Amino acid sequence: MAYRLGVDVGGTFTDLLLIDEGNGKTFRAKVPSTPADSSIGVLNGIERVCSDAGVDSSSITHVMHGTTVATNTVLEGKGAKVGLVTTEGYRQVLQIARSFVPGLLAGWIIWPKPEPLAPLELTVEAKERMSARGEIVRELDESDLRKQIEYLNSRGIEALTVSLFNAYTNGVTEERIREISSEIMPDVPVSISSEVLPEMYEYERAITTVANSYIAPKVRLYVANLDSELRKRGIEADLHILRSDGGLTSVEGARNSPVNVLMSGPAGGVAGALWVAKNAGYKNLLTLDMGGTSTDVALIQEGVARRRRETTVGDVTVRASSLDVRTVGAGGGSIAHVPELTKALRVGPQSAGADPGPAAYGKGGDQPTVTDANVVLGFLPESLVGGDMKMDIEAAEKAVQTVADGLGLGLKEAAAGIIDIVNENMFGALRLVSVEQGFDPRDFALIAFGGAGPLHGNALGKLMGSWPVIIPPSPGVLCAYGDATTRLTDEAARSLVRKYSETSDTEVQELMDELTSAARVAIDEAGISENDQTVHYEIDLRYHGQGLVLPIVFSASDFKNGGLAQISKRFDEEHTQLFTFALDVEHEIVTLRAIVQGPETIVEASILDKAGDDPSSALIKKNIVFVDGREQEAGLYDRAKLHAGNKVKGPAVVTEMDSTTVILPGHIGEVDQYGNIIIQPSGA
Repeated sequence: MAYRLGVDVGGTFTDLLLIDEGNGKTFRAKVPSTPADSSIGVLNGIERVCSDAGVDSSSITHVMHGTTVATNTVLEGKGAKVGLVTTEGYRQVLQIARSFVPGLLAGWIIWPKPEPLAPLELTVEAKERMSARGEIVRELDESDLRKQIEYLNSRGIEALTVSLFNAYTNGVTEERIREISSEIMPDVPVSISSEVLPEMYEYERAITTVANSYIAPKVRLYVANLDSELRKRGIEADLHILRSDGGLTSVEGARNSPVNVLMSGPAGGVAGALWVAKNAGYKNLLTLDMGGTSTDVALIQEGVARRRRETTVGDVTVRASSLDVRTVGAGGGSIAHVPELTKALRVGPQSAGADPGPAAYGKGGDQPTVTDANVVLGFLPESLVGGDMKMDIEAAEKAVQTVADGLGLGLKEAAAGIIDIVNENMFGALRLVSVEQGFDPRDFALIAFGGAGPLHGNALGKLMGSWPVIIPPSPGVLCAYGDATTRLTDEAARSLVRKYSETSDTEVQELMDELTSAARVAIDEAGISENDQTVHYEIDLRYHGQGLVLPIVFSASDFKNGGLAQISKRFDEEHTQLFTFALDVEHEIVTLRAIVQGPETIVEASILDKAGDDPSSALIKKNIVFVDGREQEAGLYDRAKLHAGNKVKGPAVVTEMDSTTVILPGHIGEVDQYGNIIIQPSGA
């Protein structure tokens, strides 16, 4: 039999999901992450999940992997030493950047401008010039260029970026510079902007290509080592890496364009939520993926996750397609503290991580975390991860007591305060993807997952007014579900600045056909027939004279039926959604994009046996929890023993191998046929 494996590496745990491709049966595992080398945790997890399933690892045919290697490389500032070649006169393109300073007026006073990924002393100018129509205005001075490359080589650069003015219209000069550089520095990888991002706007193209160079060595080394180790263990599987936009790319794709996997990790959770929503019948969702280090949130409208054309990691924003995921430093490992100056409780963004982790993990941690607060309140059982991790309740209480002393409160009141603060932090992130983009959160269900998401989902539902709150089966490994069920994806783009009056449906269709052929190459090489491929288009539009562009996604049939007129109507609707108005101004095309995807992976959702309302057969015991300012008796339930139709009344705690769900007083969690716990206010 053949098996497909989804792997998601988080800051605290590595989650794995093994799928039998014959019958859709799944097996899951959760092992501690290994931050020093993520591949060790991945390999440990593969050994665990195969052992639990009684499967020989050589039966795995596909490995789909969501990784944070690229993200962490940028956040930790541990990328390559990058040299940059620009057109003469544009040496300070990264320093000038865009005139945006976070923090409004205060930002001009207190914001320390981040150092560019390619420093000015490693930026050189090429004597050349290309016109906006792709015509060579000034031939490249190769003699001078060789001197510049020799200078960069003497400075010990580890990667080279070439980003010339107007190169998106014609990349021939950049290609020649790559040839010359490879002669002088054969071991230094070269990224050229006409391949990485053939789109207008010189700063965005430069920073995106520089970021590609910056993370390339780390990503290439990680992917190569993981692929090699898999084969050493007899796993001759195709390794695919999750892209920031929720699609999959090959090992070669990740090596050549690592900038497209910058947000690989968070994308898996959204893909998994889409799979759950499709089965459960919900089309409009807010997603809450809370792990040990951070929380990722996103919005799904009519079964489609919202995308954006920018990916932001730390202080770096690049032009690369990604799901519109917002991240906040709020996780189970987020550290609570009371500053001496203000005496105001703070939670995160600092995290205890996987090592030493929260005090309750008994691994030497002594700082109070969100997990410790949940232990103190009685929301977490004595052991986690199927009994593999025993909770040190005494250590958790001792850690949280430091917060209680700082605030002058009782132990449990302080723990409740920690939970309230972290919930408010996540509430703010959810508002970014809903209220601040013109969506009413009351029109959306909230799906909570990740190891810690189900602990806080009910409380976030109350804050947002988003009902029901959906807790999927195996919520702690849902990101791995997303990794395993997503599709191979590639895209091709071209800038085409044209007012509607200067182009036609026919011209746009011809260009889209060309881009589709280019985007098919990688999918064809993966052995996927054209009949199994899906194509959709994306046009970046704006009003003529406007700086802002909005991407409008549509299918080939949509364009055939409605043409540019229909696209402009959808643009007006989107503009009104975001900004409350549309303009009676001619529309202008900025960029065309074709996106090609392989077939979906079929994973059958398990169907639970039907039973009555009474969940008592799953009751383990009664526990005391501290909620709503007082101690209350709560049922502790084993999720594996719940049946479809069971209704669990709050306060209650539902445990399973990879997560714990809290149902608050005044709420009921009903189990649907797929095993989802659907939480609603009582009487809703």
